[in-house]
Amino acid sequence: MTSTPAPPSRLIPLFRQIGGTVVTLFVTFLGLLMVTFFISNVIPVDPVLSILGERATEAQMEEARERLGLNEPLWKQFGIYVSNTLQGDLGTSIRTREPVLEEVSQRFPATLELATLATILGVLLGVPAGVIAATKPGSFFDQSTRLIGLMGYSMPVFWLGLMGLLLFYGQLGWVGGPGRLDAGYQMSLDFELTQYTGMILLDTALNNRWDMFANAFSHIILPAGILAYISMAYISRMTRSFMINELGQEYITTARVKGMPERRVIWVHALKNVMVPLITVIALSYAYLLEGAVLTETIFAWPGLGSYITDALMVADMPAVLGGTVVVGIAYIGLNMLSDLLYRLVDPRARV
Repeated sequence: MTSTPAPPSRLIPLFRQIGGTVVTLFVTFLGLLMVTFFISNVIPVDPVLSILGERATEAQMEEARERLGLNEPLWKQFGIYVSNTLQGDLGTSIRTREPVLEEVSQRFPATLELATLATILGVLLGVPAGVIAATKPGSFFDQSTRLIGLMGYSMPVFWLGLMGLLLFYGQLGWVGGPGRLDAGYQMSLDFELTQYTGMILLDTALNNRWDMFANAFSHIILPAGILAYISMAYISRMTRSFMINELGQEYITTARVKGMPERRVIWVHALKNVMVPLITVIALSYAYLLEGAVLTETIFAWPGLGSYITDALMVADMPAVLGGTVVVGIAYIGLNMLSDLLYRLVDPRARV
């Protein structure tokens, strides 16, 4: 009788890390649901009254409370809420009478497309700017980078959006106006385009509709550029800080003394070692754009998740507000998990 061989000892830490990550994600998700459930019970809005209206009889309201489980103890209501959420049931919108999950799934791709393009632009501009500024502290480039970053932190996003529309759309006509497409393309969107992802740039490319792609790009480039500016300000500042600290390390001095080319010292060795904290910075910036683009979406009439939550909040549509909040929280959790995986790819020490 042969015994089953034990797993290699080097796999045990990996299994522990995976198990710890799964437990952490579950606890975080449960905490998110607890917060949203608490908010739904604290806000003085009667969901039954919102659903049935003021003309409903007492018997109808009591029947609705019984059907929704609102007469149960709070702990049982929370259990029902968790069970429904895990099954994909985020409730029904009071305003539209449509399932919240269905509406969020229609709106989220627009926000995802906008935030992704803005993050890509922010990283492509912010990381090199931060690295170059760190290698030339006190120079004109360094001072300019810090000034641009400070302006990005200081100027309100709604002001940037309005000024951008006034200049680049109203005066110069270089970009498209509010919305994701011109009216003509918008009307033909559902009939002439197979929507694989809900992100118009990607779907038009997959459908070889380059005329529609160009029109969508003209609409997204201004709001994405404004969000990219805010993202770039944060990323460049943090990259500069990380690089200045790294360039003062002994191994950098040793590499320079040995005659290693300066470009390789900076862009390979130093930058590689700041990638782990930089991944966190980029992930946080991306998560912020996914949920913090409310004003940008409102100004540019962008039909994304931020504007959806804002519109629902204005009419006290709490199922829609809480459903959107849960989706944003899940996005945060997913980005944290992705960051953790990227740590292990970039830094071998994280795999031990």
